[in-house]
Amino acid sequence: MAYKKNDQYDPELTGKLITNFHDILQEIGEDPDREGLLKTPERAAKAMQFLMQGYEQNPAEILRSAMFAEDYSEMVLVKDIEVYSLCEHHMLPFFGKAHVAYIPNGHIVGLSKIPRVVDVFARRLQVQERLTLEVRDVIQETLKPLGVAVVIEARHMCMMMRGVQKQNSATTTSAFTGEFLKSTTRAEFLRLIDSKLH
Repeated sequence: MAYKKNDQYDPELTGKLITNFHDILQEIGEDPDREGLLKTPERAAKAMQFLMQGYEQNPAEILRSAMFAEDYSEMVLVKDIEVYSLCEHHMLPFFGKAHVAYIPNGHIVGLSKIPRVVDVFARRLQVQERLTLEVRDVIQETLKPLGVAVVIEARHMCMMMRGVQKQNSATTTSAFTGEFLKSTTRAEFLRLIDSKLH
């Protein structure tokens, strides 16, 4: 079976973005009509829509679409979730891993939904601190578990390519609710995200 792209883009928005990216190329001193850049405004317009698709998605609905009644009440951890986002200050990428855990309180959620929720919030203009809180809060408010824990470790191109230009720096943010506010539960979570069980 041949590969078939299934990209869906708003034609009106795409047209506006193409014009804007064409103008940006011209303003920085490039020739948007040279061969290598002829399709760049269109590619950039579609890339931006893909990277910002989180504005059109509802993370709570994603969780509710796969909630199941279950008596399990121990920690559920999904770790090493790849994160790619754009910093809202310079519109440069930051990327890394998210580790998300919750303790069910009568309901569990399909495991794939947790990375999807991370993606919804990451595919918006972001700061890492807010991204961490948004993932925590939507899981807490939707599943109503006994507790939620989120840790994100990321590298920021706005620090690596410009500004202080520190290529080896990384940023860690964390947010907890409920049972994870207890030092013993939080310590178990942190130990598990550091362990190599696979």
